[in-house]
Amino acid sequence: MEYQEELLNMETEHIRNVFGQFDLFLKKLERAFQVSIVTRDGVVRVSGQAVSVERACAVLRELYRISQRGNQIQEQNVDYAIAMSMENQNNALLEIDEDLICHTVSGKPVKPKTLGQKEYVDAIRNKMIVFGLGPAGTGKTYLAMAMAITAFRNNEVERIILTRPAIEAGERLGFLPGDLQSKVDPYLRPLYDALYQIMGAETFLKNMEKGLIEVAPLAYMRGRTLENAYIILDEAQNTTPAQMKMFLTRIGFGSKVVITGDASQKDLAPGTLSGLDVAIRVLSGIEDIAFCRLTSRDVVRHPLVQKIVQAYEAYEAREARALERRAVGRQETGPREIGARKRRNDK
Repeated sequence: MEYQEELLNMETEHIRNVFGQFDLFLKKLERAFQVSIVTRDGVVRVSGQAVSVERACAVLRELYRISQRGNQIQEQNVDYAIAMSMENQNNALLEIDEDLICHTVSGKPVKPKTLGQKEYVDAIRNKMIVFGLGPAGTGKTYLAMAMAITAFRNNEVERIILTRPAIEAGERLGFLPGDLQSKVDPYLRPLYDALYQIMGAETFLKNMEKGLIEVAPLAYMRGRTLENAYIILDEAQNTTPAQMKMFLTRIGFGSKVVITGDASQKDLAPGTLSGLDVAIRVLSGIEDIAFCRLTSRDVVRHPLVQKIVQAYEAYEAREARALERRAVGRQETGPREIGARKRRNDK
């Protein structure tokens, strides 16, 4: 293999951002591409096998340009840039970084962080109903909330309605203290958290008092027609088919709907069919309804979460294959047992 050395010029302030605290990101790049990276006086020297050096330099240039735009480089950015480089998809981060949804109350920009998230956000912009499907940590609910708040601020909708099934309402809510709102609040806390972070507690409470923002259990949706509203159904995998049908038939004119769920984390009673699974089968192919499937690659929480999701996916795939083999074995064994029994009877 051909040995190569390449020099990159970077400003010192951006080098610190790109390389991370205690050179954490630099070491990650060296391990990923099997190269040596040394910096001195604003010059970064990358050496190693030619192909590896080219890929490492492409990632460094991309992260440098992201830093020049005023972004704080995160470990997730580095991991994703490396993964995309391995698939010869350079500059994916730069394309994603151009899509600004809004700012949080503290001024932090809210943007998609992966290509999967970018496709999800684009689908929300262009379709009336969007199903965001994927594992925990892929930003399904948070990005939907950011899009809803942006539409509300731009007067594209008159109100925001956030709902999720309170799956244990019939069994445990009655033992919680307080009025009905206090009893259902624990199930809706993730929605409140996102609202507080993006909109601010004071603004949220003011709009909630006016009835412009509503956070309620799914059961409250029955019998209503929701017009000129941005409606988000969270944890849709815990709906029954009847609940999902009820929710989807509430939609009125001028509304936009985002339905999020993770089919691998159902809390329904054993044997109960998920309304989300049924909706995917029934509604696929209908115009103006989009299904965005996020994967473990789109996880934007701690890197360990991505590894946990991948481990569970691999385990569930092995279990499914094992069940399939056992089912095939039973089918093959059946005729043999019948034949053996017949032979014994003939004797």
